[in-house]
Amino acid sequence: MGAKRYSFPVLALLTSSSTLICCVIPALFVALGFGSVIAGVVGAFPQITWASENKGLVFGVAALMITLSGIWEWKRRNDPCPLDPELAASCTKIRKISFYLWLGSAIILAASSFFVFVLPNFLE
Repeated sequence: MGAKRYSFPVLALLTSSSTLICCVIPALFVALGFGSVIAGVVGAFPQITWASENKGLVFGVAALMITLSGIWEWKRRNDPCPLDPELAASCTKIRKISFYLWLGSAIILAASSFFVFVLPNFLE
């Protein structure tokens, strides 16, 4: 039960974290004057440039995963837990962790979207 319960929230967290790696952290480093660090990272991991060039796709996949995860969480919110008190406590704990993973993913995506799509319009 535990592995199934975590699957969507963990995927949502991973995809939303990819928005940080592709777009937000490099922009932050450049803004702080650490452009040489980004040049070194891109030299070591050139695949990062693909994610930056396709940030619409990266953000779209992250938003889709978070939406699916939210729907999944909502539909499963009232599923019964086992009658055994120990298993019931575990079930309740897993539900809370799953919700907080989803919430964290949504917050990361919202913050990343702001830094990548909204903030540059104000800085021009």
